[in-house]
Amino acid sequence: MTDFAGSVFLTGAAVTLAAAVVVFVASWAVSQRIGRVSIVDVTWGLGFVAIAATAYLWTLDDGGNTTRRVLVLVLTAVWGLRLAGYIAMRNHGKGEDPRYDAMLSRARGSRARFALTNVFLLQAGIAWFVSMPVQVAMAERSEPNALAWIGTAVWAVGVFFEAVGDAQLAAFKRDPANRGKVMDRGLWRYTRHPNYFGDACLWTGLWLVAAQQWPGLVTVLSPVAMGYFLAFKTGKPLLEKSMSKRPGYDNYVRRTSGFFPLPPKAGQTAEPPKAGQVAEPTEQSTEATAKS
Repeated sequence: MTDFAGSVFLTGAAVTLAAAVVVFVASWAVSQRIGRVSIVDVTWGLGFVAIAATAYLWTLDDGGNTTRRVLVLVLTAVWGLRLAGYIAMRNHGKGEDPRYDAMLSRARGSRARFALTNVFLLQAGIAWFVSMPVQVAMAERSEPNALAWIGTAVWAVGVFFEAVGDAQLAAFKRDPANRGKVMDRGLWRYTRHPNYFGDACLWTGLWLVAAQQWPGLVTVLSPVAMGYFLAFKTGKPLLEKSMSKRPGYDNYVRRTSGFFPLPPKAGQTAEPPKAGQVAEPTEQSTEATAKS
């Protein structure tokens, strides 16, 4: 018996792709009913949970090591369910996200068809690709070694930055005394994007759990691609472009690391905002902004 169930993985990859498509198409149908495409941001986390659960069930009879399979299922589910729940609560009662309004305005035909192909099915494919370390780990038969537990620790750091960053920003925005101020407290004092850094960490951690066998090593493209888009393409650059005109944000940028947590630079202070203006970062979820 080899250390990797190759045939089970290959057939399972087709099944997990189908599961992802089903989840996102169902979400698209709901979006058409409620008139809000931004529900896809909730589906993003749930889609990973569905992929992980499908891969776990597919490998029950002839798959990988039980400890590793349970580990990656739990890690993916904890992250995906927390993210989906947080975004659902954050967006409750709100209208369409301006990002998706802008995307749908480019549709030349049916907006519903455009949303299906360019938002929901596209994100289903991205989720399936990014989840490759999870799928490969389900087919690895060797006992987890130290690398897997190091990966779990890196995953925990990532979830900490995401969850604590979300909670700190939500608490900051609930306080009327903070209106017109830049959020530069807690984790936001050390990085302008705790969510982005956290997401990069947790996917690196999941890759390390899968990297014990060579097929897992190959899936390094998953965390590399996610980190690249978060830090250099559709995550951090787009969000900061939209916030660059907010009062006090320039100084916040000058004194605060853009990605990796670092001590703030001395000598920079926040500029007082103009009356009636709000300057706090309205950070979208890591995944939501990264995919726009």
